[in-house]
Amino acid sequence: MIPTSFPTKEEIARLSAQMLLEIRAVDFRPEDPFTLSSGLPSPTYVDCRKLISYPRIRATLMDFMTVTVMRDAGFEAFDNIAGGETAGMPFGALIAERLALPMTYVRKKPKGYGRNARIEGVMSEGQRVLLVEDMTTDGGSKLSFVDAIRETGATCAHTAVIFYYDIFPETIKTLGDHGVQLHHLCTWWDVLAQARRGDYFDTATLDAVEAFLKAPRDWQAARTKS
Repeated sequence: MIPTSFPTKEEIARLSAQMLLEIRAVDFRPEDPFTLSSGLPSPTYVDCRKLISYPRIRATLMDFMTVTVMRDAGFEAFDNIAGGETAGMPFGALIAERLALPMTYVRKKPKGYGRNARIEGVMSEGQRVLLVEDMTTDGGSKLSFVDAIRETGATCAHTAVIFYYDIFPETIKTLGDHGVQLHHLCTWWDVLAQARRGDYFDTATLDAVEAFLKAPRDWQAARTKS
């Protein structure tokens, strides 16, 4: 069912951050940093995949994402909802259900046999496609999905995510140069603000995380062995 209530963007951001903290999808470890897929260290980690196991939170966030894309992109802006393999697939399906639109998904690479397809489901030439993912850091991983969608003759000018890092200044330009607008629910800044309001982490940990968020490349460079 299409949501008809439109909370403010600020309230959506605050509540989305609260939900991520409540189910411990967020972890801060400045003294023992995580290693990201890039190989770089980070004192922060977020696991949006956990959200699918919490029905009330899952439903609320998908309502938030639905009203966000309708408000920001248009009420009749899309003909097809595509989830990115793999984390975007359940969220894509849930958004498609709410908007009463076809759902497809995009593989990271051709599967290597059969039709050797990257698009699963039915995507037609001329369709306006919304790419749904769980999160984005610098926006780069979205470009391959967008290109695969466009190769079908469909268009893809929008991507929607639950979580956007919002600490790398090149992200919006990277997507914009590719003709893609980003829609998101919350960022690290929203999570940090909500964490300070609650009793999730001690002040020293939050201060260390804030230092990283203000200068992530410098923080990583200082902790990466040459």
